[in-house]
Order: sequence, then structure tokens, then C-alpha cells
Amino acid sequence: EVQLVESGGGLVQAGGSLRLSCAVSGLTFDDYVIGWFRQAPGKEREGVLCFSSSDGRTYYADSVKGRFTISRDNAENTVYLQMNSLKPEDTAVYTCEATMFNSALDLLLEPTYEYDYYGQGTQVTVLS
Repeated sequence: EVQLVESGGGLVQAGGSLRLSCAVSGLTFDDYVIGWFRQAPGKEREGVLCFSSSDGRTYYADSVKGRFTISRDNAENTVYLQMNSLKPEDTAVYTCEATMFNSALDLLLEPTYEYDYYGQGTQVTVLS
């Protein structure tokens, strides 16, 4: 059974940092692309970034470029989303998702792209 479990969300002041975790089980990392998405109330789902473990590439949304990064702990099968210089507009529920490898990472970040597996989400609230 494939499971993705997010953690690390919370409340933070604007300008602060948070690190989200996504613990992955039941799939082989190199066969999948991991995507982070977010959705705020009343807004469309938005792709944050997607990461291809097989070739080490990451594709970032313009809105987070230079502020968010992704890393992976192979031993723990966990992917981390480091979020720095947070802004109130980053407030949303963040979900970690997995889809079979596709080299077109820009396509995978489209909000309408349907991933194969996803977690339950974790709330991030940035106070102004």
C-alpha cells in the first residue's frame, strides 16, 4: 500500500521558515516524481514544486522560486520542503503527491495534472 504522510505545518510570522516533511512508503522513489501542491480556501490548487529523484531535477513555481527548496532523506524515505521567507499568500493546505516518472516536470506542476497518490495535507498559516 502506498502512503504519503505530511507533517510540519503550523503557524509562522511573515518572513519566517517552516520545513514540511513527506514520509513515503510503498513505492520506489526513482520510479516516481514527488510534487508539492497547495490550496487556499476559495482558490485554485497550485503547484509548488515537483522533484524527480531519478535524475535529481526540480521544477519550481515562479511564486516560490528562490524561497522554497526540496531535499530527500534516502534512509528515511522522506522528502522535505524547506520554506523560507514565508509570505501571508503562502497560507494554504500543502499536500505531497506522487506520480509515475515523467520528464516534463513543468507539465506535472500544472494544477489540473492528476497524481497517482497523495497525502492528507498539512496546514501552513503565515501571519502578516
